[in-house]
Amino acid sequence: MLQLIGLLQAGRGYNADALAQACGVSRRTVFRDVDLLRQSGVPVAFDELQQCYRIPGACLLPPTNFTPEEAMALLVLCHELGDGRGLPFLGPARSAAVKLESTLPARLRDQLRNVTAAVQIQPPPSNPLDGCEPVYEQLLAAIANRRSVRIRYDSLKEQKQLVTRLSPYRLFFSRRSWYVVGRSSIHRSKRTFHLGRIMQIEPLDDHFEVPRGFSIERYLRNAWHMIPEQGRDSQVVVRFSDLVAQNVAEVHWHRTQRVEYREDGTLDFHVTVSGLNEISWWILGYGDQAEVLEPPELRRLVAERARRMVEKYT
Repeated sequence: MLQLIGLLQAGRGYNADALAQACGVSRRTVFRDVDLLRQSGVPVAFDELQQCYRIPGACLLPPTNFTPEEAMALLVLCHELGDGRGLPFLGPARSAAVKLESTLPARLRDQLRNVTAAVQIQPPPSNPLDGCEPVYEQLLAAIANRRSVRIRYDSLKEQKQLVTRLSPYRLFFSRRSWYVVGRSSIHRSKRTFHLGRIMQIEPLDDHFEVPRGFSIERYLRNAWHMIPEQGRDSQVVVRFSDLVAQNVAEVHWHRTQRVEYREDGTLDFHVTVSGLNEISWWILGYGDQAEVLEPPELRRLVAERARRMVEKYT
């Protein structure tokens, strides 16, 4: 029953078959447990449009029995990251952590203070998106209700403000900021929009459906970061000097990467990417400690950008 409650309260929605499979029970058991929850006063809702069950987020359920290790892990993370640095959910998470902390025995509270004093987490720089909470909330509601929005957007690529009807498919956080992906009427295709550059947003009554099988992973393909380019993927090989070889090898930069140490201590970094512009900036960040071996067009691109960089200093 606890597993069923957790799934229903997660917010994404599950049909009877999915609940039965996740809980390892029959559909009949799922229907019985849902009825029991409703009889106990838990408002289990059924979404006719999406044909799924969920418990509204506003419903408060009895507290979960955390182990001391689980409680400590949650509290330390929330204390360290829950100051609103770019991630909307972490502010409420810190508030929840304070409530959880108040229920701990004195011995565990003392241990928590010692642990939080000993641990410090420093995430990379992020865009705080001050004042963008209403945009985020309206997009989240539009995605949940499958309703389009009209946005006024300050486009850096097109160097102008544009107005488009957006069918938002997904919100996602990538490295430093929040983005929304959906179909743009003005582009007549799927596009990525930075939340911080949405100047105005207006909810619409237009209903839309997310394309079957859509996912952020499929949309981004093998982009180095988040901008997939048209055309075939490129097989990239970059040779790094022995000075930075270990630094490169010990980080998981991309899901397709493969590293190969050479006898002289240098490192050949192999990766498959959908577009060359993003990875070229990463390579340039290593200066003279990196050399592009393949493909020739990336080698030329990095050389041209390096040449223009030198011109600025001569």
